[in-house]
Amino acid sequence: MTERILFYLILTALIFIPSKSIAQDEQWLQYHSAREVSLVGFSANTKLIEVIEEKPADVKMPEFKGKNQVFAKWQTPMVESGFLWIALDKTKENAMHDSLYIDSNADGNLDDETAVTPYRITQSYVYFGPVKVVFEIEDGPVSYHLNFRFYSSNDNNRRLYITSGGWYQGEVTINGQKMQCVLFDYNVNGAFNDKAVFAQDSDRIRISESDNPRDTRFVGNYIEIAGSLYQLETAQDGAFIKLAKAKDVKHGSIKLPESITELSAGGINGSFVVKPENGLASLPVGKYQVNDWIIECKDDKDTKWKLTGTRSLGPRGVFDISEGKETAVTVGEPVVAVIQASYRDGSHSFNQNLIGRDGESISLLRNGSRPQAPKLNIKSEDGKYDRTYSFSYG
Repeated sequence: MTERILFYLILTALIFIPSKSIAQDEQWLQYHSAREVSLVGFSANTKLIEVIEEKPADVKMPEFKGKNQVFAKWQTPMVESGFLWIALDKTKENAMHDSLYIDSNADGNLDDETAVTPYRITQSYVYFGPVKVVFEIEDGPVSYHLNFRFYSSNDNNRRLYITSGGWYQGEVTINGQKMQCVLFDYNVNGAFNDKAVFAQDSDRIRISESDNPRDTRFVGNYIEIAGSLYQLETAQDGAFIKLAKAKDVKHGSIKLPESITELSAGGINGSFVVKPENGLASLPVGKYQVNDWIIECKDDKDTKWKLTGTRSLGPRGVFDISEGKETAVTVGEPVVAVIQASYRDGSHSFNQNLIGRDGESISLLRNGSRPQAPKLNIKSEDGKYDRTYSFSYG
């Protein structure tokens, strides 16, 4: 009898374990690379890398052609050392740095690397890319690409900018429905599974039937698709994702001004777009940062107005959602019109911007278009000078 009970326990375990893995099947994506990731509707995040003149010790170098090289480290968790060395060389004296070397095989040296030539050179910038590197992971080698922009105005002012040149894309199945998935390394470190509270540190994913940028979300613990919440797992190298219906997720409430019609917030849980009712909406328990908010309304003449506040980079707008509790987040109006004045070479210049209560960048639409630019009236104290000027966009 004991042996029979043990047999049934083992059989039950064997049946249960596969049923769980079926819900978590790997859905594979295809890798792509380009100089412009805007091809898939993403705005590339640009990272500034420190440039040094001192040649790194214990690193074998190629035979440089010039006398003045500069060096930099690209930080990535995809290699054991945590970084790859980069070197920039000049093939001609008194010219721009027009040769780039990167430790593409992560062996710690540059002597076995081939120089990458630029695809564009301007007076102050040199452009390289997409430049290929190869990561050795448990399943074998995987490719990744980077785009570089090197700025040099003189020997004391040099900057190296880097953006991701690769992404994963493919068809995934959700509840029997085919959708397109795009996965992007937004924080430019070679990995595709970074979760973070702050927008600049989190990778991006889009799963939808369209290429609408508004469907883009942070990589996180969860993702909302067609009104349902799913647990999300992304491979570090980006090759696949796993999705499973989220269960037993703890929620709390966010309290917003009743004028707010839509709010986007993100964190380690991912990013969510909520449309509050009577100022209330629900979010999974965790820490978030406000990304943007929208106020839509009509005036007494039935004119449609849309006010959007977009947060700039920084630590502002962070809030915590606790289980069963209500968290008040103050966003929206008032919006302030700020005028900046400057004087140069006998001329006065004025610039007008709309600024949110927490420093947000503000856009204003009237019936779907920009309203007429505002006017500026300048009047002297004695009233002898009294003129009105019109601002213009662009």
